[in-house]
Amino acid sequence: MNQSQQKVAFFDIDGTVFRSSLLISLVDELVDTNVFPSDAKEDYRMARENWQNREGTYESYIAEVVGVFMKHLKGVHYGTIADFGRAVVEEQSKRVYRYTRDLITELKADDYYVVAISQSPKSILDVFCENYGFDKVYGRMFEIGPTDRFTGKVTQEQEIANKANIVKRVFTNENLTSIGSVAVGDTEGDVPMLKLVERPICFNPNQALFEVAKQYAWPIVIERKDVVYEL
Repeated sequence: MNQSQQKVAFFDIDGTVFRSSLLISLVDELVDTNVFPSDAKEDYRMARENWQNREGTYESYIAEVVGVFMKHLKGVHYGTIADFGRAVVEEQSKRVYRYTRDLITELKADDYYVVAISQSPKSILDVFCENYGFDKVYGRMFEIGPTDRFTGKVTQEQEIANKANIVKRVFTNENLTSIGSVAVGDTEGDVPMLKLVERPICFNPNQALFEVAKQYAWPIVIERKDVVYEL
């Protein structure tokens, strides 16, 4: 390994670092402030209640929220989304898991290059991740028209759809190395990323990731209230 090469760590954000979803928090705020229609929450209210009552999946809930975001994004000014994203982060940025917060601090102290990969909008991710010292942020990006208003289209979707694409791209950087690499995720969508690193960590995994973790003997870390333990 070239002495100048840095080791790399990859983190999913929603449900892994942030204790909820930045996108959900942003959409709730956009509805509450009438940027999105005031009745838009009805489109995901049932999915939210089903998930809270353990009668539905989180995946179904987040899918409904994504649908609302995409449905009402067209025509909204970029600055509006950016401003409300900053407001959400200012209010909620400390609502993180202790385990991953402290792990990021430890890895940064060990000179790791720390990368965030998330399906949340990159505009809000950039603000959130700046607070925790991330070196690079990959998130969902949306097309902006000539008047700085969103067109409602996603850009570079293939790149962000599979997190392995991002990991492979990062490893092509001659200043970085895959040796000693770390990744932390919480759902089956993180499996492609976890497979590419030397130290995969399944943090508070859903059932699907839990089963994969057992198959590959990956470490499983649980944080419950003020207790952190490994299975």
